Amino acid sequence: MSDEKKPQTEKKPGAFGKILKEFQTFISRGNVLDMAVGVIIGGAFTAIVNSLVNDILMPFIGLIMAGINLKALSVTLPWNIGDNPPVTILFGSFFQSIITFLLTAICVFAIVKVMNVIKDKTNKKKKEESPAAPPAPDPQIVLLTEIRDLLKTQSTYYETDENAEPAEETEE
Repeated sequence: MSDEKKPQTEKKPGAFGKILKEFQTFISRGNVLDMAVGVIIGGAFTAIVNSLVNDILMPFIGLIMAGINLKALSVTLPWNIGDNPPVTILFGSFFQSIITFLLTAICVFAIVKVMNVIKDKTNKKKKEESPAAPPAPDPQIVLLTEIRDLLKTQSTYYETDENAEPAEETEE
């Protein structure tokens, strides 16, 4: 037996390890966390709207409808099959769900509208605070400026060469 160490090969993660790594990458994205917070707040918001509809608005609607409990409105079908109880269609509960949905939609619309107004005001302030960038110069002006700079460089080169002694001309 030799004391040589065997080279260690990297352990490749198993299928579960890959899935766990992908899940970790997925869950740590900002959008997923924002969505999770939205779902939780949405659930709490739905409870508030349901309470608003069931405990505050529906009694007023029942009062307007001469004391009728809208949720209790139903139709029982006159026939039944075998020993099964007759089928009851709860359309009052359906109407109440529609009212709940409409109120939820109105509330969400109002929240989004307010958020957009705040966002627009913030963006407007940022635009006012940051000075506008000067417009880009005309491409012809840029080209002429480059030519001028090159001519300046060349004229400076020739002026320094005039002080040098002329080279002797040789005829062959």
